[in-house]
Amino acid sequence: MATKIRLARGGTKKRPFYRIVIADERAPRDGNFIEKVGNFNPMLPKDHKERLIFSKERVEYWLKVGAQPTERVQKFLAEHGLVDAPKVTEKTKQHLPKAKAQERMKQKEEASKKAEEEAKAAAAAPVVEEPAAEPVAEAAPTEEATKE
Repeated sequence: MATKIRLARGGTKKRPFYRIVIADERAPRDGNFIEKVGNFNPMLPKDHKERLIFSKERVEYWLKVGAQPTERVQKFLAEHGLVDAPKVTEKTKQHLPKAKAQERMKQKEEASKKAEEEAKAAAAAPVVEEPAAEPVAEAAPTEEATKE
């Protein structure tokens, strides 16, 4: 008989509470189980000590016997050092932007890189100061201005 270490849902509508149980893999989620080994209350804060409670000895026993934890339970057990963490794989590309949006993002990146390179080149070029224009000397007073 193949056994699983999994969560069985309890609680009311919109107030979940889970039991960590050992069950035959063919049994329904909330159906018959072999043994209850802990509780998980997702309504509590993540750092609360009563959010996840389980019997370490019983879980170790069932792991030795060959029970396979589900991905969520495996994550919990990995936090306590009982098993390796599950590998998370991206299965779809739906979360990525579409082709045109990716193309626009690529063009923006290229433009910003080009602007940075130009700014660096301008900063690295030697600065040559042009001589200032010579001030125009005032013309000597003319005869008309002296008559006044």
